[in-house]
Amino acid sequence: MNITVAGATGVIGTRLSENIRQSGHQVTAASLSLGVDTITGKGLDAALAGTEVIIDVTNAASFGDSAALDFFRASTRNLLAAASEAGVKHYLALSVVGTPRLVESDYFRAKMVQENLIRASKRPYTILRSTQFYEFISGLIDTGADGDVFRLPPAFMKPVAAGDVAALLTELATGAPLDGIAEISGPEQFGIDEIARIHLAANEDERQVVTDPSASYFGVELTDDALLPGAGARVATEKLSDWLYQSMGE
Repeated sequence: MNITVAGATGVIGTRLSENIRQSGHQVTAASLSLGVDTITGKGLDAALAGTEVIIDVTNAASFGDSAALDFFRASTRNLLAAASEAGVKHYLALSVVGTPRLVESDYFRAKMVQENLIRASKRPYTILRSTQFYEFISGLIDTGADGDVFRLPPAFMKPVAAGDVAALLTELATGAPLDGIAEISGPEQFGIDEIARIHLAANEDERQVVTDPSASYFGVELTDDALLPGAGARVATEKLSDWLYQSMGE
């Protein structure tokens, strides 16, 4: 099977491309650094030539204002047009658990537009919504920085290892399109404030976390369950403690 990965040099894309190769499939890695620009469309036709499946793991460089919306609207439209031209049989995209509940946020509104464009394209598709990656927890903590402390909400989340997300994307790519949405989460549930304390302690960072229910998450105030997946989500296996132990040794 010929599979193109759009966003192939990112946290998920690098793992995904390697998984596909190890599974015995042919992978075309597409990213801006490799000469493929999904915003302008440059290089897309060549990247998708002969492709049966495209996996869209592109992401916006900015999470605020209109930049994310501009990115996902242009990128997704160009990818869908190129996929149609190439006769791609399956459009698989990575999204975020809770997206429909978080559209007051510029970023999640942009992700909702991306999902809607894919659904409206009439092309066979699968959307995988993932919870927050362990790899991005430090960035999440930084969004709550307030002087010498971090103000973070107690809303629940079930973070997941990027490797587990890449593994499920590989599985979905080699199966039939769902023409719907799948979800994946990690095996443990934490409050955002709680996971921040665990992460800071593991890194011997003595700065304090202040629990603040009104603290925003990428521009939106959270309810307790806004970031939790539905009952049918795939539950990954790697626990936070195991990931922290491994990442400390890298």
